[in-house]
Amino acid sequence: MHIGLIGLGKMGGNMRTRLRRAGIEVTGYDRDPSVSDVAKLADLVAALPIPRLVWIMVPHGAPTTSTVEALAGLLAADDLVIEGGNSRFTNDLVHARTLSEAGIHYLDCGVSGGVWGLENGYGLMVGGDAALVQRAMPVFDALRPDGPREEGFVHAGSVGAGHYAKMVHNGIEYGLMQAYAEAYELLAAKDIVTDVHGCFKAWTRGTVVRSWLLDLLVKALETDQDLAEIRGFVNDSGEGRWTLEEAIENAVPMPVLSAALFARFASRQDDSPAMKAVAALRNQFGGHAVTEAGPTSGAGSTQK
Repeated sequence: MHIGLIGLGKMGGNMRTRLRRAGIEVTGYDRDPSVSDVAKLADLVAALPIPRLVWIMVPHGAPTTSTVEALAGLLAADDLVIEGGNSRFTNDLVHARTLSEAGIHYLDCGVSGGVWGLENGYGLMVGGDAALVQRAMPVFDALRPDGPREEGFVHAGSVGAGHYAKMVHNGIEYGLMQAYAEAYELLAAKDIVTDVHGCFKAWTRGTVVRSWLLDLLVKALETDQDLAEIRGFVNDSGEGRWTLEEAIENAVPMPVLSAALFARFASRQDDSPAMKAVAALRNQFGGHAVTEAGPTSGAGSTQK
């Protein structure tokens, strides 16, 4: 089998390597000529056997949309495009419609595994027609983890279902990470606990809270138990927000995700306006002490 892969960044580049290791021929295209196999997108299309199979692995939003639109003008009827980025599921219907006007098929695929996917394999969640899924199955089998297919791959449903499943997966990830993070802060705050790293490491076997995320936290704490080299500023990719929007739309309570997402927002504030208001209110109704702003935000020491 021969596949075209568009986008050779941290994920796409490793996926190309894993596919090649499995005996699948890959022609890759990236805007960075130092990693690209071909100079232009048209060259990638020309290099592929008919019917063509092209996998898109670029950032969601405008980069994905522009790539789909370009392929609509380059590919031919019965070719297949798989969109493997972190697109919102609603965009999949638009992309599928754009390609279908030229008779081109479309699958969406949520991909999990990050930079570790090269060695461990990628969890795959696919949406689209079953016959198209079977056509691309050698590629999916090469990318997924070793072991039973159903433990690393799912045909989740129709177009959009793959990215929807990945969106919910990332919502779970938000909650799990926040739970571990809060446990870290509490352990670090207690003076009788002298080995925070050891506590987390002791949970990695035989406990109900063991997970790959826990393993990764242990790894992060090995060389920096106080996390002194990391600033507590956390971005979000958008999928947590999308999951919460879907929860509201479907009247599904998701308090864990909402708290985790808002905690990320709070991490970006050097001096939270909301907490300033809380402090001011406590001072007004109860005469509780407040701390005046000092030379750096939140560092003042004057009590009232």
